[in-house]
Amino acid sequence: YIPTRLWGFSGHIQTIIHSIVGRVKCPWPLGERVYLALADGSTLTYDLYQPLITTVEDDITVAICPGIGNSSESVYIRTFVHYAQCHGYRCAVLNHIGVLDSVQVTSSRIFTYGHTDDYSAMINSLVKKYPTTNIVSVGFSLGGNLISKYLGEAKRPANIIGGISICQGYNAVIATQWLLKWQNFHRFYLYVLTENVKSIIMKHRHVLLSDDIKQRYQLNERDIAAAATLPELDEAYTRRVHQFPTVKDMYSWSSSLNYLANIQRPMVFVNARDDPLVPDNLLEPVKQFASTHNQSLYIELANGGHLGFYEGGLVYPNPVTWLDRAVVSLIGGIVMSHNDLLVAKRTASSSMLLQYGWTHRCWGLLFAALPSTPSVRGVLMALLKLFLSLFVSKPKVEFVADTPPQTHSSLIVPASSDGANYSNQKSVL
Repeated sequence: YIPTRLWGFSGHIQTIIHSIVGRVKCPWPLGERVYLALADGSTLTYDLYQPLITTVEDDITVAICPGIGNSSESVYIRTFVHYAQCHGYRCAVLNHIGVLDSVQVTSSRIFTYGHTDDYSAMINSLVKKYPTTNIVSVGFSLGGNLISKYLGEAKRPANIIGGISICQGYNAVIATQWLLKWQNFHRFYLYVLTENVKSIIMKHRHVLLSDDIKQRYQLNERDIAAAATLPELDEAYTRRVHQFPTVKDMYSWSSSLNYLANIQRPMVFVNARDDPLVPDNLLEPVKQFASTHNQSLYIELANGGHLGFYEGGLVYPNPVTWLDRAVVSLIGGIVMSHNDLLVAKRTASSSMLLQYGWTHRCWGLLFAALPSTPSVRGVLMALLKLFLSLFVSKPKVEFVADTPPQTHSSLIVPASSDGANYSNQKSVL
């Protein structure tokens, strides 16, 4: 990864440009919006995008969970979705409750840091729509925490073959303590995050802060409006609505680090050392986890900021970032690993049949040749019939190699860093 030469080596600049600009020459992929009515009265939506190429026979769905306060309309999500579509992947993007202006909040809550019910509802809907599809979970920032926690909480659908977490903090308790400090502009970033969440609450205050809701959960609208940090906002609103005794308890319950050991799928974790929102000490636990679990991979870059990873050029970066290219390649790697595992299982089954097939055949022929009333003469005749059937008329076994169809595992994402015409790039077999 080679950042944009003039400013790409600063994590702060990458993070700020990502927050303000997002991506350059961002496409607007066309999809359909799916509405789901949840049990608690919430209205959940996700956007579904079909692949732009149909020459690949693998049915792969990328289930994307955006960062805090983001949705399918966020610029970096749109760029990644379009790039994934160009490589033959179906994409589903969760819209966090309360983020979209066009979708009204219909219950007393919005999204939170650790509730995975919304993402689970989207996965269940995808499995119902496409029963044979294989799903790769991809989460950005807060979304990375949610998909990791989701995969580690309980047994999940067999359609999910892996997950990719990008720039998450893993431990909300320690992350909040660091963000409350003034060093390295941590407090500034925390203030921006707080205002983002607060604006969503105030945008839907006619529902979220109605008299009935305020009385039920003992909410004070003044305290919510005056909150300057996320812990203050969560104390005034979030932990009360979700009925946690303390904010620390809610943060501990929301942290994906406490659920990583239960993940039964291949997982990839991507972080940058110069990420101003994720201090270095938060990365040590996931490094240790990846070093002790065979189905996990940890990728750490020196530069990239928080979800930036701009590359190419002196001042003006490429439309497609290193992150977009890397995640699509990682998805292909997970699909390849899954396909190789299926082939290995089929090969092992065939080997067992070849190894034990003649033994089963011998016993079957012997018992079939035995007379109904056993005698010495009958047993000798049965052995003679067995000998003749095995060595005189021995069956011939042939193996025919079929040419496998083209799959995602046989596609290699172009390694060129020039993303100007990525929609026209062809996958190399």
